[in-house]
Amino acid sequence: MDTQRRDWRGDFIPVIVATFVAVVSQTVILFNDFGPGNHSQDGGSAKMITAAAVSKAGAIEIPSEPAAGRPVS
Repeated sequence: MDTQRRDWRGDFIPVIVATFVAVVSQTVILFNDFGPGNHSQDGGSAKMITAAAVSKAGAIEIPSEPAAGRPVS
């Protein structure tokens, strides 16, 4: 009977390590996206990538709100 006994704690080590790596990775990604010093709201390359994807798809991009600093006509 002792030969078939397994150490179940050893089976959960890969699951625990994978979960830890996933949580830490997701935290780092979210911190980089929304953390301090991030100026993603002012556009830059993100708007260029979106515009390129929209034009390649053959669609028309309609902004949901007017650009900052421009008078609404």
